[in-house]
Amino acid sequence: MSGRVQLMWDPAVAGYDFGPGHPMDPVRLELTRSLVGAFGLDRAGEVEVVAAARAGESTLRLVHREDYVEAVKAASLDPAAADPAYGLGTTDDPAFARMHDVSALIAGQSVGAAEAVWRGDALHGVNFTGGLHHAMPGAASGFCVYNDAALAIARLLELGVERVAYVDVDVHHGDGVQAAFWEDPRVLTVSLHEHPRTLFPQTGWPEETGADGAAEGTAVNVALPAGTGDAGWLRAFHAVVPELLAEFRPQVLVTQHGADTHFEDPLAHLAVSLDAQRAVQVACHELAHTYADGKWVALGGGGYAVVDVVPRSWTHLVAVAAGRDIAAETVIPESWRQEVFARTRQLAPARMTDGRWPVEFRGWEEGYDPADRLDQAILATRKAAFPLRGLLA
Repeated sequence: MSGRVQLMWDPAVAGYDFGPGHPMDPVRLELTRSLVGAFGLDRAGEVEVVAAARAGESTLRLVHREDYVEAVKAASLDPAAADPAYGLGTTDDPAFARMHDVSALIAGQSVGAAEAVWRGDALHGVNFTGGLHHAMPGAASGFCVYNDAALAIARLLELGVERVAYVDVDVHHGDGVQAAFWEDPRVLTVSLHEHPRTLFPQTGWPEETGADGAAEGTAVNVALPAGTGDAGWLRAFHAVVPELLAEFRPQVLVTQHGADTHFEDPLAHLAVSLDAQRAVQVACHELAHTYADGKWVALGGGGYAVVDVVPRSWTHLVAVAAGRDIAAETVIPESWRQEVFARTRQLAPARMTDGRWPVEFRGWEEGYDPADRLDQAILATRKAAFPLRGLLA
């Protein structure tokens, strides 16, 4: 089952551009949109392509401090005067003209998707341009200016939603979203990421479980050993996420699908294939229908193999949400491959697979191996967080 789907897209989001040589190349967004079109997903009967308005200041202030929003605006007008105290004008987050407008536009797409899903205008909302999960209430961080994921969740709460679950499978810890709702028992944040010992932002330890009191146990972190591949990544996801969602019973599921877990990604150290990423997308879709009445907001995130990985991964995400699953062995349209070469002078992949489908893994119920570092990581998370939610570790 799928249902009505809103695919959020405005060509102006490609203006989110930190400049030549920066890993967050906006061509990854444009090539994803083009590949979605090459497969006809934007013309599928259940899919409506929607461009939402940019998030207004009252919406931005649901998460971000007023002084920070003003600092972003000032840096947009004069990038050379950006204030590093707000994380702006740094190597990770250089200031650029119209930064406020385009960052608010990306945030608006995620907020619009959340509103559509909650109000029943769509069952699923997809914004692959979003997932900018590092931005903090008062600072830019990790290529992220406004935290669209946190803003979408905050808007859902403002609309009266009582329980929102956020599942983040980006290779980096979803620190900004966790921070935004650290004290809020209405939001369950679950992040699976490379261990903070070896990767930015050096947070996301299993012991980070939410503020003392009512919110304790609403932050869950799985810190995966560097080098974790498909079988371990899927084992960790299925050992943690379904049980938590079954207990929490979210009214809306928000997921972040950073493609930077991939073995070709230049900024991290996991070894996950496109096929495993697709398997988690399918699992999130199923979990939304099982535990959230199908109400699912799916976001993009990181991903810096901008030709080989990102467009394929997020096109699969759109296809899964649309109920038009693309078979792994499907040949990529030649028109798209020619576009890739014309724009990047890189050769595009030929198929929608890394050759690892179906991806196999061993379920947690098959037993814990005390000598396995991946199993140790899973158990550390379960021991830290599960008893706080009344679950067995």
